[in-house]
Amino acid sequence: MSSGGNQQTADIAKAVYPAAADQGTEKELVAGKGSMDQTKFPTAAYDSTSDSDYDDKPTEEDLRTLRRVSGPLNWAMFSIAVAELAERFSYYGSSVLYTNFVQRPLPPGSNTGASEGTTSRIPGALGQGQKASQGISLFNQFFAYFMPLVGGWIADAHLGRYKTIHVAIAVSMIGHVVLTAASAPKVIIHTKSAFGAFIIGLLTLCVGTGFFKANISPLLAEQNEDTRMRVEVRNGERVLVDPAITSSRIFLYFYLCINIGSCAGQISMVFAEKYDSGSHCNLIPTGLFIIVPFVLWSQKKKYKLSPPTGSVLETFLRLYYRAASKTGWFKKPNWDFVRPSKIAVSERPTWMTYDDAWVDEVRRGLVACRVFLFLPIFHLAYNQMSNNLSAQAATMRLDGAPNDVIQNLNPISIVIMIPILDHVVYPAFRKAKIHLSPIRRMAIGFFFAAAAMVAAAVMQHYIYKMSPCGDHASDEGCEAPISVWAQCLPYILIGISELFTNVSSYEYAFAKAPVNMKSLVMSINLFMSAISAAIGQAFTPMSGDPLLVWNYTTIAAIAFIGGIAFYWTFGYLHEEEDELNNLKVSKYLGDNKPNAVGQQADAQAEEQQAQKA
Repeated sequence: MSSGGNQQTADIAKAVYPAAADQGTEKELVAGKGSMDQTKFPTAAYDSTSDSDYDDKPTEEDLRTLRRVSGPLNWAMFSIAVAELAERFSYYGSSVLYTNFVQRPLPPGSNTGASEGTTSRIPGALGQGQKASQGISLFNQFFAYFMPLVGGWIADAHLGRYKTIHVAIAVSMIGHVVLTAASAPKVIIHTKSAFGAFIIGLLTLCVGTGFFKANISPLLAEQNEDTRMRVEVRNGERVLVDPAITSSRIFLYFYLCINIGSCAGQISMVFAEKYDSGSHCNLIPTGLFIIVPFVLWSQKKKYKLSPPTGSVLETFLRLYYRAASKTGWFKKPNWDFVRPSKIAVSERPTWMTYDDAWVDEVRRGLVACRVFLFLPIFHLAYNQMSNNLSAQAATMRLDGAPNDVIQNLNPISIVIMIPILDHVVYPAFRKAKIHLSPIRRMAIGFFFAAAAMVAAAVMQHYIYKMSPCGDHASDEGCEAPISVWAQCLPYILIGISELFTNVSSYEYAFAKAPVNMKSLVMSINLFMSAISAAIGQAFTPMSGDPLLVWNYTTIAAIAFIGGIAFYWTFGYLHEEEDELNNLKVSKYLGDNKPNAVGQQADAQAEEQQAQKA
């Protein structure tokens, strides 16, 4: 591990404000503090308590020796998680149909795409083949996870998270309506028209999904009432209530709701697809999605809502440009060049209205974004589930089950594993004083993903071996005499890998982002899925017979090596976790809020003029 990386993180976490800054003029003292007017927004998102003394503050000894526990989870969090459950039901309930809809032809005699009552085993509509369906599946993944960048920026800068979520709901509803129209009996029989409407609906739904995903998890996490570590006595034992553990539990159960929604959506929709694959089928997720705004409206008064902060992104870009250009673009930025307390008032640019603490928050957020750069490797394995493994199931003995119902073993395994992790595994590690930081958990997830791909490769090998058509098992009538339920292992292993890597990345994004850029940093985390989907396009030529064994084996090797490289690069951050989580919280609210520096300077100038008069 790089000692330079260690030093960089230590610099971030232990940054102190130089004594020289406290010896300047009164204007210089104020300028070092930035914009602090909070009178209209007394929200938890801007509480600064981590650097203050308080009655139950833990000592250094407490931090080393006390067992760490979670704070309480409140009803406001639950309502947001329920809204996510309904949204995931609608999204996955629709997207699970994409593979068969695009890949398979319309069954003979059917005008809905349903296979029941026809000579076809599998529902279908457009008949474009497996490579086309894999390409569209990856594009759907890319665009849905590209749009959070836009949605996160809009929320942080202009609308706030709550309003942006409602914009997302409206856009998604339009997408669902168009997808329903694309599968209507009078449309589906015209392949080109159905395909065009399908693509428009898919793109529209991706926009709504991206806006929603960028903001729903930060909205949930900011309902956490624990903003600082404290010592409590529970059942006669002194314990350390750690906001990081509370946040970890929040995202764990948030992921539980995601997977309950996706599981219910996919299972119900694949059976509906078998018996009625037309517009009636698509009405189910559309109808359920309507409840989301009502759930959020019912609890709005209980939510803690962070205000939009104006063009903070522009301020960040100027800050980084100034810090990097002073030292050279290929060297570590000198952050002292952008600390207000280090710059004389006469030399300070007009956009420098933040405080020194915000500089440290930005540096910490950039460290998190560097961590996320490894996630596309993880998602290469995860993305196999959305199309290739579903297509693999179609080459096996189905025993009456739809080919795309088997992938629900993934969310089912997640729903089962989350309570086990929360109540058994993680408490056991904490009791043994073993700290499973987000960095360690993310690394573990890479290895489970690699194991899942090994299992898929072995399964594909035996399909080719036992199929009457050899390594062309996806041809009609060539299915292998292997029960589709043998696919359990890859789906379960991918599910476990998600709990370690995906959940921890959500937690890391929220915890390490500046308080006024949380949606944007979360969207960067989500954007890694889009990058992975783009990379996955390079593997599309291997997404078909006879190359599928090579496809799974290659991705298994990439995931395994990626996990080793990830921990070798970022393992040092495990040791700095507490320090990074307890940086001084910035008071900078953004360009939409009054600038305390300018306000106080103007007041002083007016006072001086009044004295002269």
